[in-house]
Amino acid sequence: MSLRLSTVILPVDRWHQGGRATWQRAEELGFHAAYTYDHLSWRSFRDGPWFGAVPTLTAAAAATERLRLGTLVTSPNFRHPVTLAKELISLDDISGGRITLGIGAGGSGFDATALGQEAWTPKERADRFGEFLPLLDRLLTEDAVTHQGTHYSAHEARTIPGCVQRPRLPFAVAATGPRGLRLAARYGQAWVTTGDPKLYEEGTPEQSVDALRMQAEKLGKACAEVGRNVAELDQVLLTGFTPDRGRPLESVDAFVDFAGRHRDLGFTEIVIHWPIPDSDFAADEKVFERIATEGVAQLG
Repeated sequence: MSLRLSTVILPVDRWHQGGRATWQRAEELGFHAAYTYDHLSWRSFRDGPWFGAVPTLTAAAAATERLRLGTLVTSPNFRHPVTLAKELISLDDISGGRITLGIGAGGSGFDATALGQEAWTPKERADRFGEFLPLLDRLLTEDAVTHQGTHYSAHEARTIPGCVQRPRLPFAVAATGPRGLRLAARYGQAWVTTGDPKLYEEGTPEQSVDALRMQAEKLGKACAEVGRNVAELDQVLLTGFTPDRGRPLESVDAFVDFAGRHRDLGFTEIVIHWPIPDSDFAADEKVFERIATEGVAQLG
């Protein structure tokens, strides 16, 4: 399978002051997909503009025609499967079947306490995700769902007419631990990783490649356990969080080298951040556009 190149557009611009134009430009440049983060606020952007993922994707769906759209990633931190399912069905309809749901267990950032609750432990996050994802799967594939769970329940929840994409829109499951990888193997149409976070500060690109290889091997074992061929899943690398940091966007050659090494690991989609000046995602926009239009083609 050939490597696909996608981008993630952080929801920091007002729609009529650059937001709409960015999503349309992503389509013009030929990206496979454009995603956005599904957070209430995020890291260094916390005290600046930050818009909601679902309304942003709805607007992007109306402003584009071919570009796939999605979240990287949604989590249970401030969502419930019943209301999320209704929003996703609506998004899938408005976009004409172009939505991918990136989804993971969530983290301990600002979203974890924004609703006034204590941050969940890693085990609590895994427990909740293990209940959230199967229920969401049912809600997107069945007309009516009743479920009484430990953390999430549904009582005769109606999700008619369901997704345009059948049997439902694809899940891209972000996971590195054993429980998350089992969920990716069972429910995912794609697997998402950002690499090994322990290597970000002190690791080397070579160590990162080794860590990603090990993650992919664990995904293969998880797929085998549920009787699934790992080749059925797309493997997605969200860049910017490995020791390479922003170096792959410094030149077309740097990107081709980076993408080639990760394609050889089995990755089928590379996601790069749309440049944001004066941030961790600052990059030369002209180089970025050349990468979008020339980079993948140079991989051969």
